[in-house]
Amino acid sequence: MAELLPELMGESIDFVIANGENTAGGMGITPQLAEVLLDLGVNVITSGNHIWRKKEIIPFLEHEFRLLRPANYPSDAPGRGCGIYTTPDGRRVGVLNLEGRVFMKALESPFKIAEEHLSFLRRETGVIIVDFHAEATSEKMALGWFLDGEASAVLGTHTHVQTADERVLPGGTAYITDVGMTGPTDSIIGIKKEIALERFLTMVPNQFEPAKGGLELQGVIIEVDEGTGLSLGIRRIKMALDQQKR
Repeated sequence: MAELLPELMGESIDFVIANGENTAGGMGITPQLAEVLLDLGVNVITSGNHIWRKKEIIPFLEHEFRLLRPANYPSDAPGRGCGIYTTPDGRRVGVLNLEGRVFMKALESPFKIAEEHLSFLRRETGVIIVDFHAEATSEKMALGWFLDGEASAVLGTHTHVQTADERVLPGGTAYITDVGMTGPTDSIIGIKKEIALERFLTMVPNQFEPAKGGLELQGVIIEVDEGTGLSLGIRRIKMALDQQKR
């Protein structure tokens, strides 16, 4: 991020959202690492099912509104699931973080929570980005169609592998099943290959360690019509640490 985000920002980027739930050695995020991301130019950090892995993040969630946890956790859970933020030139952006339920925890329906929160966010801005942290492609696609025309973008996270299905849906919502992973591509979804292979071959739990080779920044760039809140385009990005785009 430190090496590549400044180059990306040179493309006239107004607002940066990063899912940071695996920042701390591949699992969770700490207050110190959240501050690093924010200092690098990230405007909002979203998360997912690993947000609770580092207990020291819980009090941080309570006072740092730029770090979100999925909105469909119980209302008593620490932190918040959405917010309205301002770009450097004064424009307002709504961000909503949701977690899927298929092959994951039995949370409140992300569809129901999305309806409730978008109703609130639209009172303040038409530009609304949804990070849907989910396992199943079908559930991600379903939310994309469900919110088509209601959100500026529905962007999938969690599976670490960038998909090639980016598009603007007929109602004007930008969609991609997974934005990808910023980290080591010479790996098995970020983990050292030999460690992940050992678990698959023996079925014995072991301690995962992040790999180090083939570092890339992956994501998408979205162009949104500020007047309508609808997307004009979505483009995948893959930037290698050697500064050569792939």
